[in-house]
Amino acid sequence: MPGQIGDRASPKFVTKALSGHSALGLTTAAFLYILTVSGTISVFNHELQRWEQPGAPELASISPQAAERAAISMLTIEETTTSHFFIQLPTDDLPRVVLTTDTRAVVTDGTGTIVTEEAHPWTQFVLDLHYYLHLPEKIGLTVVGMLGVLLLGSSISGFLAHPSIFRDAFAFRFSGSARLAQADLHNRLSVWTSPFHVSIALTGAVLGLASITAFAIATLDHEGNTEAVFAPVFGEEPEENAEPAPLAGIARALTYMQAEHPDIEANYVIMHEPKTKGQHLQVLGIHPRRLVFGEYYNFDQNGEFVQTVGMADGKIGQQIVASIYPVHFGSFGGLPVKAAYVIFGVILGYVVSSGFKIYLLKQREKGSDSLRLEAAWTGVMWGTPVALSLALLGSVTGTIPAAALPAVFWISLGLTLFIAITTPKWKLLGQWLRGGTGVVLLIATFAHLSVHKENFTSPAATSTTIVFIVIALAFLIPLLKAPPTSR
Repeated sequence: MPGQIGDRASPKFVTKALSGHSALGLTTAAFLYILTVSGTISVFNHELQRWEQPGAPELASISPQAAERAAISMLTIEETTTSHFFIQLPTDDLPRVVLTTDTRAVVTDGTGTIVTEEAHPWTQFVLDLHYYLHLPEKIGLTVVGMLGVLLLGSSISGFLAHPSIFRDAFAFRFSGSARLAQADLHNRLSVWTSPFHVSIALTGAVLGLASITAFAIATLDHEGNTEAVFAPVFGEEPEENAEPAPLAGIARALTYMQAEHPDIEANYVIMHEPKTKGQHLQVLGIHPRRLVFGEYYNFDQNGEFVQTVGMADGKIGQQIVASIYPVHFGSFGGLPVKAAYVIFGVILGYVVSSGFKIYLLKQREKGSDSLRLEAAWTGVMWGTPVALSLALLGSVTGTIPAAALPAVFWISLGLTLFIAITTPKWKLLGQWLRGGTGVVLLIATFAHLSVHKENFTSPAATSTTIVFIVIALAFLIPLLKAPPTSR
């Protein structure tokens, strides 16, 4: 075909190809940026859960007998048979008892009495955004995993493309073009935080692609049984037997953990096929000073200890797998590690953003018209926090149901992009979006405080409110000094 592949390409064809390439780059960068922002917020998901529902009972511990009473009560009122049942036990950063079945989740007090339904819709919305981008689960995990691979590839290729990047780790070109200054800061921050964003990209890719990989292996070697693929890591489940049976001995199992492993904090009680002869009882124990998310302790129907799975002391592969989630989300080391992850997350967001902006500046230097792309990127960068804040406002005021929060986010972001692309010369778009984020976040914060003022007892709720106010002011105050033409 003359004028296309194999011949001298026509200017019109080249322009279209470059436009498509730029749009693909923008889309990839946009999703990476959204994942970075949502992941940074997700680091404090336990604190956000407590903030959203500040009146729920909080306690340092619950007795084994009370935990078993709570389980019996929950399964008695459950209208349908549940295949999985969880008791979340109190921990330092989430001091609540939450019982979850296949259909619902409730919070109990220290006696095991059910008090209220669990409700943290905005936090769950953010987690689902980070896990799946609100796509169907398997598709979403795969897409997120692929984006993790792209981020990892970008990090590695960035080092390979700049062989002197470590030697020049503290070199800045303050004079010269805006692109060079931007590139220096981008490269320096990339080097300084490379252990973080490489580990985040790698673990994100593994978590995202694990399901689709397991599905492929199961299809080829296990007749579609994905549980057989994960069994060497997470242990095998006994054969199902639906014949009714008394609930397995939860109190006895937890009493065993207290007596035999007083240094290990029981975090979850997990029941597979409860109240059947095929039920499987596990207690997830948190091992101090270990990076693994925990160890599974298996018990029989009477609550007698059987064996551990090996997440903490099994094969090295099991221990590595058990460490991926804590490394990705910073759920180890307490508040200092979480704070560090937030700082590094903000830096990673800047690195992703500045990488695309450097590309746009290169295009501008070459004389290419990139106004629409620049405006679109401004819409992504500052439209994302606006959309998150609007979803928060709708959630805390009760005007938007949990199921509609993803629609609010994506429609808001889509409208922002539409405005940006159709008005590419509007230099105040970034300022308006930053100001909008600050205003909406302040309104949402004080609306939440007003709604829950009678039950605002959780220390995490108070501190999170203060943090939200500080973040809102951080968006608003710089606008007072910003030049009127700044994006």
